[in-house]
Parts: sequence; structure tokens; C-alpha cells
Amino acid sequence: MVKLIDLVAPSFYQVHRDIRRKQHSNYWLQGGRGSTKSSFVSLEIVLGIMADSEANAVVMRRYQNTLRESVFDQYLWAIDQLQVPHLWLDSVSPMQLTYIPTGQQIRFKGADKPQNIKSQTFRQGYTKYKHFEEVDGFNGIKEIRSINQSLNRGGSNITTFYSYNPPASQNNWVNQAVEQAKFRQDTLVHKSDYRTVPKAWLGKEFIADAEQLKKDNPKAYAHEYLGEVTGTGAEVFTNITQREITDDEIQRFDLIYRGLDFGFAHDPLAYIQAYYDSTRRKLYIYGEVYAVAMVNRVAVANIKKLNPNNSRIVADSAEPRTIAEFKDQGLNIVGAKKGPGSIDHGVKWLQDLREIIIDPIRCPNVAREFSGYELDRDQNGNFKSGYPDRDNHSIDATRYALQDQMKKGGFVPWK
Repeated sequence: MVKLIDLVAPSFYQVHRDIRRKQHSNYWLQGGRGSTKSSFVSLEIVLGIMADSEANAVVMRRYQNTLRESVFDQYLWAIDQLQVPHLWLDSVSPMQLTYIPTGQQIRFKGADKPQNIKSQTFRQGYTKYKHFEEVDGFNGIKEIRSINQSLNRGGSNITTFYSYNPPASQNNWVNQAVEQAKFRQDTLVHKSDYRTVPKAWLGKEFIADAEQLKKDNPKAYAHEYLGEVTGTGAEVFTNITQREITDDEIQRFDLIYRGLDFGFAHDPLAYIQAYYDSTRRKLYIYGEVYAVAMVNRVAVANIKKLNPNNSRIVADSAEPRTIAEFKDQGLNIVGAKKGPGSIDHGVKWLQDLREIIIDPIRCPNVAREFSGYELDRDQNGNFKSGYPDRDNHSIDATRYALQDQMKKGGFVPWK
């Protein structure tokens, strides 16, 4: 049998060692065209099953009818490359590969038929490996979570692979999910592209096409071949940094700003805490309360946990009754001073900051809203004027919190 190291690109050597040492459970493999990420996963799973008599695998794409000529053929390729086709039996109805010595299987399923995924009982062993191919094509993280909950039963050391070409827009759910995944201790996020792959594997035509696109359209090249999230041009905030804000940093924050946007009907209540470094024009957002249908009593209790000294909170002045109720329950809260053009001015002020640093662990919803906030387009694809009034609750809360800083410099529309 051929050694794996002879069949994978150098960029995956460290990932292979990581898997063998069982250092992580989840592997998000992001790459552009020709990165060979799917080839790597297929080889790992075939070898993993042959090495562990209890291991089986479920390989998934969004649609059942895309399996035959994509991942199924990819796994047949892996078996051939490893020179073990005599040990495997393939079937397309049902679509599966069976390891002949033990009866272990690799099953191929489409998420458009969830009833076929939920119950996976094997003759021997359990679902040790899961592979979500082109995971960006799935309906969202809730669908992925539901599938994982169904399959994560019956064994230990389960390994899940997510392979995908990242969509250009940071607003896409998979890009948002990966930003969150980076901070999980059981997860490794890996980026690869064709430049580490032996040229003979790709062919002269592939290399020529890539290099030509690099000259003609560098942004498209970065997205398609390097697997970068390049943006669509609709992003409102291009100055976002997501990283951990440490306890040591927070202890040095001297003047904290707090803002609150009330929930309406199905909209969430959003409370934020932030520190503004006016010298360096950097905003640090490190605390949130964010929930739909949260009763006022619970909201006040949660806010007090983040604001034990009961410092001033600036809230949406469109809800004077709610402000009065929050005051009655002990919050030091005032209404924001709104005026014509205040939304545009507030968003532009935030856009003009050198950096908006958001802790995605402490503030996952703030991170999601800021990084995913995009301009709308009309039917001709042109950007509409003004900023969309949706998925911006923590953004509004941030505007309220920083209103005094925003008004400095003689901005006329504020009253």
C-alpha cells in the first residue's frame, strides 16, 4: 500500500499529524481551486477505517444527486491511489463503500433527505468519521448542528471534516461559523491553496489559467484560487478585527461605554459594553446581552451582572416606557439623543475608526452583526442609499453608547 505522505500536498502534513495524535475533533479545511483538500480528507478516512475496526464514515453533500460524480468518485480515487481496491466493494444503490475484511462502511448521503441521515446503524462499530463536502452549500449552522447531533452517538474520538471554498461575502453563514470555530479548543481551521501542490498533479493548463486570472482580476484570483474571503464590496465595516480581548486588557480600560437597543416583537434586545481608545481611534467591544423574547426583569438582571457598578447606559429613546421600567428596576439608564441623520453619522463614525476589535467569544452576536452588515442592492445590482434596518441591533446599541464621542467635532444634524 502506498504511503499517505506520497499522496498529499505538503500543506496537509501537519494536519495529518494532528489527526493521528487526536489533537482535535473538528477540521475546517478552507481552500481554493486545486488545493486538494477533498483528496486529503478521502485518503484520511479510507486509511482511518482500515486502521480501526470500529470506524465507519458518513460523507455528505447538500443534495443527494450531486454525490455520484463528486465525493463518491473522490473516495474511489483514494482507494485506487492507496492501491487497495481489492479490499473494497463499491455500490451505488445504496451509495456506499464496504471494507471487505470487516464489513465497515463509508456511506454517502444528501442533506436534502434528512431522514436518510438521522439513523445510521452499522453492522460493526459506529460513525467515527463525518465529512461535510462543500459545506458552504448547506442551509446553515443549524442544519449542520442537527446532523451532528444525530450522528455523534455510539463511540468516542469522532472526527468531523468540513471542506469548502469560502464564499466571497463575510456575511455568508459558513464564514461566520468559521470565525467562531477558530476559538474552539477542539477545532482546527486550516487554509490551503494550489501553490503548495506539486505542479504535475495540477497540469500546465490549470497553472496557466490561475496565473492569467491573477493578472486580469487579482480579486477574483484571490477568491477562487487562494480561497480568500475577499468581500463583495457591500460590506459596511471593513475595519473589524475578531480576537480575544483578555482580562488583563479589560482591567486597563478606564472609561467604559454602554448601550442598549430594545427588542421589538421578534427582534432581539441588545446590550453592549465597549472601551474607546480615542488616541488610537480603536474601539473594543467585549460584553453583550443579546436575546429574543427576554422579559425585562431577566434582561435587567443580566445587564447588572456585566455592569455591577451600575454605570450609565444609553438606550434607544424611542421606548420611554421601557426606559422608565428599567429605571424602576434599578438601572442607571438614559435615552439616546437622536436627530436627523444620526444613523448615517453614527455608522460613518464607526466606519472611520482605525479598528473595531470584537471578542467573538464574549460577544458572538456583536461579531456576527458587525462583520455581516452589508448594503442592499436594487434589481440592477446597484447599491441602495442608506443603511439597512435589520440585523443591526448591537450596531445601534454601539451608536447609542458612543453618542457623546460621535458628536464631538461639531456635527450639525445631532440635536
